[in-house]
Amino acid sequence: MQQQFRVGMVGLGTVGAGVARILTRHGDRVGRRAGRSIDLKWVVVRDLKKPRDVDFEGVRIVDDVRRVIDDPEIDVVVELIGGVDTARWIVLEALAAGKHVVTANKALLAEHGPEVFAAARKADRAVAFEAAVAGGVPIIGAIDVGLAANQIQSLAAILNGTCNYILTQMTQDGLAYDRALADAQALGYAEADPTLDVDGTDTAHKLAVLAQIAFGADVRAADVPRQGIDRLEIADINYARELGYAVKLLAHAKIGDGGLELRVGPSLVKRDLPLAQVHGAYNAVRIVGDAVGDVLFQGRGAGMAPTASAVVADLIDVATGRAAITARVLDRWSTDSPPIPLLPASQGRRRNYLRFSIADRPGVVAALATILGDRGISIASVIQHEPAPADEDGAPGPVPLVIMTHLAVERDLRAAVAEIDRLDVVRAPSVRLGVEE
Repeated sequence: MQQQFRVGMVGLGTVGAGVARILTRHGDRVGRRAGRSIDLKWVVVRDLKKPRDVDFEGVRIVDDVRRVIDDPEIDVVVELIGGVDTARWIVLEALAAGKHVVTANKALLAEHGPEVFAAARKADRAVAFEAAVAGGVPIIGAIDVGLAANQIQSLAAILNGTCNYILTQMTQDGLAYDRALADAQALGYAEADPTLDVDGTDTAHKLAVLAQIAFGADVRAADVPRQGIDRLEIADINYARELGYAVKLLAHAKIGDGGLELRVGPSLVKRDLPLAQVHGAYNAVRIVGDAVGDVLFQGRGAGMAPTASAVVADLIDVATGRAAITARVLDRWSTDSPPIPLLPASQGRRRNYLRFSIADRPGVVAALATILGDRGISIASVIQHEPAPADEDGAPGPVPLVIMTHLAVERDLRAAVAEIDRLDVVRAPSVRLGVEE
């Protein structure tokens, strides 16, 4: 076996503890697959007094990251602290010191990918990041290697286990959003402040990374139109079920003549499609390639063991030299390649689910249909239920009206819905969700 490969890890949260356990408990197995022993030498933590449920015999626990960066014996720095600013500094300093980097930080890559990879090229070092997207699902390697013969045409992905768990509870148990979120927090699937998950930001970061891997696009999270699940009502879950759909928070990317179309938002997915069958805290990525056709990758997208599995796999790739070869050949986030244009959100085309709350009067449905038709939007189906109970003054309650459209251009649909919402017969703001084909 070749010489030792020494690791300095920054961060010992859930994922860091999982990485430490794999390296300390299964070092022989990892070493065989790497061709040399992978030894955890340093771990950087914030609180040295905090008890740790890991055997750290022979590992130095410190609170000064410079001890790792300045150690000439360290071959690779594993960044697992999350966030952007401090993580960016650590990664850039590690590369400048001649270390390879392994990271699970999708926000860092989404916001500073060009800078990070320019520094890696300058230092002739690799940055490996399988754990940054979809946890234990090896989607980066699958696109880079298994699907390398393909031009990826589109992808649709469930990339946030917290949101998928909440939507599963709303769908299967009929829970309102607030109750489903509370359950997710009680089980540790959601943070005390779940904003970045439920408003779609986390998924947008991951889609930005996938856009680079699958299409070579340099995308920031701010470039991705997004809608979260935090305003989703149980009524829309139920209407989707009635129509034969499940609601999932999807990251969507599709390349066409006009450029790359990106979006994140709750979408209706036909219940008999595999993506609709992904429940709980699982992730899944559906990819369509020009040669392979339609493929689906599914697995646990978060948590200690699945994400640690991806981190250690990256360590093995770096130790064997595969990651360095990949870095040189694929030239991630390079400014030398011509940029791929992003399709403006207003030009996107998709089917839509629309829900209106309207007055119980003759001719209202025809008026809505006329406005949609004037914008070139064709109606595929309609659901109109009985009106809500009368109010205290005896006035009739509003009527829920659900319309499924055929393919429509986003700017036309947006204008039509805005016009409908201004009608005096509309009792509440409309609800609009995409439909995944």
